[in-house]
Amino acid sequence: MAQDSETLLGRVVASISTGGDPTPSGRHQKSILSQAAASFARRPTEAESTIPTGFDPQAASLFEAVIEASYLVANADGDFDDTERATFEKVVHEACQNAVQQSEVRALVSDLSDQLEEDGMDQRIAMVSRSVTSDNHKLEVLRIAALMAYISGGVDETERDVMAKLAAGF
Repeated sequence: MAQDSETLLGRVVASISTGGDPTPSGRHQKSILSQAAASFARRPTEAESTIPTGFDPQAASLFEAVIEASYLVANADGDFDDTERATFEKVVHEACQNAVQQSEVRALVSDLSDQLEEDGMDQRIAMVSRSVTSDNHKLEVLRIAALMAYISGGVDETERDVMAKLAAGF
């Protein structure tokens, strides 16, 4: 069973790290998540704030929105235990093709947990919905959130409800 679960994780990671539709030549491009992760990883620290880094704040914001949407779907049932959290963090890290360090993913998930607890599900869904403006990005956010939900044994009704609220917000 553990091997089946690892195979599923590998397939989901591969699907998330590539774009949804292949190019006309049949090749997959890097997903929006992978591309945005590279910019997120280049965000400057306070000491580097005036040094050119190639940081794109809009791409970093998109990365955070993709991760938050997936996190909200994963938390739809109100039960996000340590095992599920570790799996979520591992999949995000690997789907980003290791562009974002595991410690950064862990810190982001911790922040998302605090925000969800403070604001509640509906307000966080509204925040994510407002932060993604491109139609292609909206579809990719929903695709990745659905794939992340699939990891935990399929997409249940509560997860579908959160995705429907995200879609309605978009």
